Amino acid sequence: MRFVIAALLILVLFSCQNQPASSVFTPRFTASNEPPVKVDGKKTPYTFGYLEVLENRQRPNGPTIQLPVYIFKSRKANPAPDPVLYTVGGPGYTSMGAAPYMRAFQYLDDRDLILFEQRGTTHAKPNLACPEWTEVAPRVAGLNLSPEALNAEYVKAAEKCRDRLKAQNIDLDAYNTREIAADIEDLRRALNIDQLNLLTISYSTKIAQTMMRDFPASLRSVVIDSPLPLAVNYDESSITNLMETYDRVFSDCANSPNCAAKYPNLAQRFRDFLTKVSDQPLALQVGRADGKGDTTVQLRSADVVDYLPELYTSSAASFPAMLDAIINGNTQILKDNFSWPTAGSGNGKGMRLSVWCSEELSFTSPEKVAEESTRFPFLRNRSPLVFSFEVCQTWSVRAAPAEENEPINSDIPTLLISGTYDVVTPVKWATQLNRELSNSHHLIFPGWSHGPTTYWDNSCAMEAANAFFNSPGRAPELTCFQDLTLPVFN
Repeated sequence: MRFVIAALLILVLFSCQNQPASSVFTPRFTASNEPPVKVDGKKTPYTFGYLEVLENRQRPNGPTIQLPVYIFKSRKANPAPDPVLYTVGGPGYTSMGAAPYMRAFQYLDDRDLILFEQRGTTHAKPNLACPEWTEVAPRVAGLNLSPEALNAEYVKAAEKCRDRLKAQNIDLDAYNTREIAADIEDLRRALNIDQLNLLTISYSTKIAQTMMRDFPASLRSVVIDSPLPLAVNYDESSITNLMETYDRVFSDCANSPNCAAKYPNLAQRFRDFLTKVSDQPLALQVGRADGKGDTTVQLRSADVVDYLPELYTSSAASFPAMLDAIINGNTQILKDNFSWPTAGSGNGKGMRLSVWCSEELSFTSPEKVAEESTRFPFLRNRSPLVFSFEVCQTWSVRAAPAEENEPINSDIPTLLISGTYDVVTPVKWATQLNRELSNSHHLIFPGWSHGPTTYWDNSCAMEAANAFFNSPGRAPELTCFQDLTLPVFN
């Protein structure tokens, strides 16, 4: 009997090993002469192509998807063998927009740079676009819908987009961080690269952490700009993070004699202003997108915060002055920053929904969200959620495994970069990751906001990242970083 079983096992193994090659899919990179974004190849030589991978790796005979990839050639005659792979955040943003600006990327001085488009985003095939989502805002603009009624409109939009994508046989459960990390690993293998250096920002820092966990041998070093830790539940503290960052600006202003004299007690006056507007909406005359004259929109405190100019690194010095002017009745600043909503393509929105509903909201506590919603009474109209629970229930993707919400253990050389004025991914999250990663270093840029490596007016963060790729065993020691100071407030 044992002989029969053994013979049967040998037969099964033999038959599996001799299956036609077509029954086993192998990811492949194919060069193309039709890149999605124009790049001057004479000034910045590159190869462009598509990585073809399985949409769902659990279905080896299932459909495949195509992911755009640029491989920019180093300016160095004999570049280092380990390229930098760069992919951006969102989730749902396209990485291809960086392609025309590669001449400014210092990394090419030493090694090749791979620009990678995540599955489901703008130039990937398929692109999980949801134009239904972008049609909601212009349709309801000026109607002053209640939060419940507005949420119902977005639930309907999510349902329409979901049904349309599913009718195209798109597997919405296949668009997540773990699969994107596996896509990058497939690209590394297809290009016969021994090890990669990862450059990630915001959401894509989750991709970096996932690769550090799942494919550690494939990585030489990692730069994590504006970290979003796997173990963080973003929606449970998004309003707190916003106000803590504003308070840091207020504190820095109060500690600056010139700023404190010009804008005394700014923190309390800003809160008092928001409290007033939350009870008595601010009437703002704005022009309609269709050109049919002006209309009045009612801005509550949450809307005012949305229409404040972004707290960018380049605008931080004027932020106290701008807030002071609004508090004193200058609504022109809000009007200048207001744009009547228009329908767009919704590129990558479906990918964003799949990632967020599977990996973020599925681990988010409704009780903690309710607590966050009431933590700041002067922002009681503001939801801390990126997508509501009802929208994600409608999108109907499976919850991610528990490990996608747990910290990783890794000794891969890692550089963490953050800005003190980052309202999206606060410094405390980078500090948390720095404690968890045994071979990490943390650079904090005073007065800088989200994405320091993309701040073109000062390339110090990019210089730090490049120095780390060249010597990942230690923290970069740069004159430009040592010379940084807080903004000189206007």
